[in-house]
Amino acid sequence: MPSAHKSCIPAMSLVVFGLLVTGEPGVAQSQASPQLSPATLVKSVIYNEMHPLSVSTVHWKYRLEKTSDGKQETRTVIETQSGSLDRLLAIAGKPLTEAQQAEEARRIFRFSHSPEEQRKAEQARQKDSDQCNAIFKMIPDAFNFQQTGQSGDAVRLSFTPNPQFRPPSREGKVLQHMTGEMWVSASQKRLIAIDGRLTSDVKFGAGLLGHLEKGGQFMVKRAEVAPNDWEVTELTVNMQGKALLFKSISVQQKELHSNFERMPNDISIADAAGLLLKQTLVASKR
Repeated sequence: MPSAHKSCIPAMSLVVFGLLVTGEPGVAQSQASPQLSPATLVKSVIYNEMHPLSVSTVHWKYRLEKTSDGKQETRTVIETQSGSLDRLLAIAGKPLTEAQQAEEARRIFRFSHSPEEQRKAEQARQKDSDQCNAIFKMIPDAFNFQQTGQSGDAVRLSFTPNPQFRPPSREGKVLQHMTGEMWVSASQKRLIAIDGRLTSDVKFGAGLLGHLEKGGQFMVKRAEVAPNDWEVTELTVNMQGKALLFKSISVQQKELHSNFERMPNDISIADAAGLLLKQTLVASKR
């Protein structure tokens, strides 16, 4: 199925947050720059993340290995101008049966020929993107940053809650309980990795609307898979808590992204479906 726009760093399953920063325009990626304060460096990094040079044209096909709440899946994902489309390859390391392959082919074909399903998927993608951007805008006020290390071009920055921050939303309240660190490229002003954790329980509506438990963690790693194009290679989320009406929340998720292959700049959902259906046909003849 289609996924959220990749410029919103995979929204930690969009469970509670998308973490990073926005702010004043960043230093040009190719320029050398003097030593920046941690806050200024982070603002430059995240400006570049929100305004990447290639965001509207670069699309990839890649392999996704995902474990979610104990369920293991392997997929091929193709990014397009209108989101992403995927094909299930294996479950728990075992290739699909002929019946499962046929069902995947029907799912892909059905979606690629349904303007209504595509419209709903685009609306969901836009909602995710808007949520993520809203959280981005909180971060300059939500955290204090400190440089705590450097290895070559990679700078390590620790972040802690800013006690003066007054969150305007439920997502913002989560940030008040979070600490962690990020690694950034000093020369390109881009994010390499980020690791965050909840240092205390987060209660919504005095706990009546739910809560997230202390110790929840997330981690994202990225790599430059082409000049000026940084992609997520690893994502881990581990969250526990309660939602509205005391429904349990248990998010145990890990993703590995690999085997990146450049797709045409103008690739469409129909084009991606054609490639995935061809791949399904080849697999069924083996």
